[in-house]
Amino acid sequence: MKSTRKTNGIPSSIAKAVMPESLRFYFINQYQLGHTSMAFLLHFLDHILNQLSFLFTPSQRSLGKLTFLHGTFKLSIPNMHTFCIPILTSSVFTVYIDEPIWEFSAAKHIILHKIKAPTDQMAPLAFLLLFHLLGFSVAEISSKIGINYGQVGNNLPSPSQSIELIKSMKIGRVKLYDANPEILRLLSGTNISVSIMVPNNEITAIASDQSKADEWVRNNVFPYYPKTMIRYLLVGNEILSYLSDQDRQIWHDLVPAMTKIKYSLKAKNITNIKIGTPLAMDVVQTSFPPSSGSFRSDISETVMVPLLRFLNRTKSFFFIDVYPFFPWSSNPKDISLDYALLKNISNNSTLQYTDPGSGLVYTNLLDQMLDSLIFAMTKLGYPNIRLLIAETGWPNSSGEQNEPGANVHNAATYNRNLVQKIVTKPTIGTPARPGVVIPTFIFALYDENQKGGPGTERHWGLLYADGNPVYDIDLTGKRSANDYEPLPEKRHFIKGIHYDD
Repeated sequence: MKSTRKTNGIPSSIAKAVMPESLRFYFINQYQLGHTSMAFLLHFLDHILNQLSFLFTPSQRSLGKLTFLHGTFKLSIPNMHTFCIPILTSSVFTVYIDEPIWEFSAAKHIILHKIKAPTDQMAPLAFLLLFHLLGFSVAEISSKIGINYGQVGNNLPSPSQSIELIKSMKIGRVKLYDANPEILRLLSGTNISVSIMVPNNEITAIASDQSKADEWVRNNVFPYYPKTMIRYLLVGNEILSYLSDQDRQIWHDLVPAMTKIKYSLKAKNITNIKIGTPLAMDVVQTSFPPSSGSFRSDISETVMVPLLRFLNRTKSFFFIDVYPFFPWSSNPKDISLDYALLKNISNNSTLQYTDPGSGLVYTNLLDQMLDSLIFAMTKLGYPNIRLLIAETGWPNSSGEQNEPGANVHNAATYNRNLVQKIVTKPTIGTPARPGVVIPTFIFALYDENQKGGPGTERHWGLLYADGNPVYDIDLTGKRSANDYEPLPEKRHFIKGIHYDD
């Protein structure tokens, strides 16, 4: 193939505003130049390399270089075409593979045009790039809503019925609390991204023995990957919320176990499964105001620093279970229910809070909680680790107990507003990280009747145990709040406070 590249890696045809032989891909979000956009671009390019890894031999991958020179990101692979990504303006950049193939431009929606492959020789590669880059944009950095699929119930639909329900709800991601073989087989070929989990009681064994990690990956990943799109492998669940002496030992086994699992995957050239661990908000010692966010003193240096170092090095996410319901229900006098329910998303509420330390303005409780984590990570020297909401939601009932605020009206309101917040284009993000996508899993798919704890624990589902919806919700975010039927109103009195919940 004839090359048009100059010595600086930018084709002479770059002066053309629109290149007729290109496949044009308009990137999801709008970004401005600066530290955030550059960091995001590097993160994005890393994912591109992961998605293209099937094209290269291991030796080519290990010798590949990504450089930045004269406004161009350049990926050089031995005996392969050179990938060049020149930045044209503050919002447009183009990817070249000897000839122009992809153009990325800031826009509100994805638009794809297949016009003509540059040459017959390049056509197969062009189509492969189209498939894998699309897979990245939808599964890895998109704002598609995910769901937590728990099975702590004796009256739930079968896995096959559940997967059909998940597909009918147009759910983009599914998070499991194990690596259930039947469910993983059913998810094969569905284009649904999947998160699997190592149980808490297996962490110590894996941490102390690489062969145990290899065995776990061999039994729970290899039989299903890549036909089942396993994208996250979580080690443990809220392990830092357990405080016994035995649990504290597992705290220190957490990162060694994650490291060994990562090594097991890397040994088989699996690079697009992110390793993490979901934590609860009780890892934060101070969260208000958000700028004062800091981790608990008993875990800050001994557990969080090694964990953040691992997440930063592997370009993974900080997985967080975050529920505005809990701080609101424990302090309804001082926290507005509308503020906790994200009402500003649907009705432009004027509720605001200005953080005196940062000057950032908050319009909902969820953003406050998320940003407190960002400030806490920053104080430990890790300001750029991305957040992923592993669990969030609102209880639809308290069962026979009288737990204020737990009802269908509030659950529907919170989750509908959450979907709008997460999927809106351009991406909203948080005050500390505007415009940054936060992958999100709603808790939960079903009401689960065998969960312990207060009545609310059994009533977080979008669906009843018979598979019928608890309330109407569009997880694609295409329906506005005004398109839904009115929800039932309920009124309660709490300690002399009268409010609508």
